[in-house]
Amino acid sequence: MRILVVEDNAALADGISRALEKAGFAVDVLSDGALANEILAYEKFDLVVLDINLPGMDGLQVLSEMRNRGALTQVLILTARDKLEDRVSGLDLGADDYLTKPFDLPELEARVRALLRRNADNKSPEIKCGTLVFDTVARRVFVSGQPLELPKRELSLLEILLTRVGHVVNKEQIADGLANFDDEITPNAIELYVSRLRKRLQPGGIVIKTVRGLGYLLEKQ
Repeated sequence: MRILVVEDNAALADGISRALEKAGFAVDVLSDGALANEILAYEKFDLVVLDINLPGMDGLQVLSEMRNRGALTQVLILTARDKLEDRVSGLDLGADDYLTKPFDLPELEARVRALLRRNADNKSPEIKCGTLVFDTVARRVFVSGQPLELPKRELSLLEILLTRVGHVVNKEQIADGLANFDDEITPNAIELYVSRLRKRLQPGGIVIKTVRGLGYLLEKQ
């Protein structure tokens, strides 16, 4: 799952991104509200952690623009403002939750997990494929009931393939799902991640097939 953190306090943004990346999420960080609004118009995220006091464009305005475009992305507002009207304004504009600064990172992580469990279709957070179960919120994988520990990139790759089971996923789609703004995922790197993940999944009867010239296909034996 991909999370955008929009926070102009560099130290706080770094702490949030590190905590969420450690939890297994792909995280991008921006410090400018206007830039965030521009990127949110065409980039897809599963959740946005959005500060209110931002340069370029106020966080509440960014939120308002998102909802005006019809975006249903979960939004967690961060604010140093403790006035009731500020919190109400954020919720009225379509925020899904808010957290008042200062806060503890474990609480932020808990709020993020809770928001990601909510989705418009009330779908289960678990994706199943044969003997494999992937909890997309807890970021845990089980094969035949046993936990399978995966590095962050392989975990994200597995999620990309699982959400498209039975369909070929090309390298461009994989790169888009794996890369942060500052990353460049090369075709060779993708091949390496696929090779490593393939070996880990084979004992559970989960196969990643290479469709020459097109991409990769996840199947169960």
